[in-house]
Amino acid sequence: MNYRLTLIVLSLFIQCFQLAAQQPKTLLWEINGKGLPKSSYIFGTMHVLCAAEEMMSDSLVAAISKSEQVFFEIDMDNPGEMLGVFKYIRMKDDKKIADLLSPDEYQRVKEYFSNNKTVLPLSMMERFKPYFVAAMLSESKMPCTSKTGMEELIMRQAKKEGKLISGLESIAFQASVFDSIPYSEQAKELLKTIDEEAKQDSFTNRMAEIYRSQDLDQIEKLTLEEEGGVSSYLELFLFGRNANWIAPMEAAMKNQSVLFAVGAAHLPGEKGILNLLRKAGYTIRPVENNNCSLTSIQ
Repeated sequence: MNYRLTLIVLSLFIQCFQLAAQQPKTLLWEINGKGLPKSSYIFGTMHVLCAAEEMMSDSLVAAISKSEQVFFEIDMDNPGEMLGVFKYIRMKDDKKIADLLSPDEYQRVKEYFSNNKTVLPLSMMERFKPYFVAAMLSESKMPCTSKTGMEELIMRQAKKEGKLISGLESIAFQASVFDSIPYSEQAKELLKTIDEEAKQDSFTNRMAEIYRSQDLDQIEKLTLEEEGGVSSYLELFLFGRNANWIAPMEAAMKNQSVLFAVGAAHLPGEKGILNLLRKAGYTIRPVENNNCSLTSIQ
């Protein structure tokens, strides 16, 4: 080996060592221990991304290839589940958004829809649960016309490789979570989204930026710091569901390698999936995506 090649190899070794020594910022984690026959994986997704920001890293593709089954929050390969969105998106008892707000408040909602380009007109969303409408408005404010989601990208790769697709919960259960929050409170959150448009746009863009950095600590901080709205129901939206998922995850991993792909906010924190798995007796290691290797960091 000549002198120049020796320096190149040494430089690469130092870079790899430095990367491994740093606190990893990653969305992909390896699950081992407690008698598992093979490694399984969990990846934190973002449900909506600009298409130009697709993040199918080599390490994620490798995890899909190694896994025999892929679990999402719901079974995205089941047409009945996916069409169920249209069944459960409507409020019960024929409620309308106009019924939940004062005339002045409702007028502000109408004016917003008249003055802004939205996915659907207000007339088609009058009976939608207000949280769904607020989510649609946030999505429409993303700085791109072409959007995708990490789940969609993962499912496309998984189906290409013939992997079995499953879900940790049903769309009916997810809808019941929304129904547990009074529609009047949801309507106030929709109004807040409209009245604080600039702030909401900033929050959406910041969330996407933090996700791209793969910094779970910052994702947790952003989730906890938002006042009101969904953050007032974290036990319902986030922590309770995390606890419910551990049993089906354990059952799925028992005899095979599995990749779980769930919203990134479910991973960090004391009540996050990663810590709950550790408490259940599993070893959780970060999988870093770099050019040195695609292995877990010890």
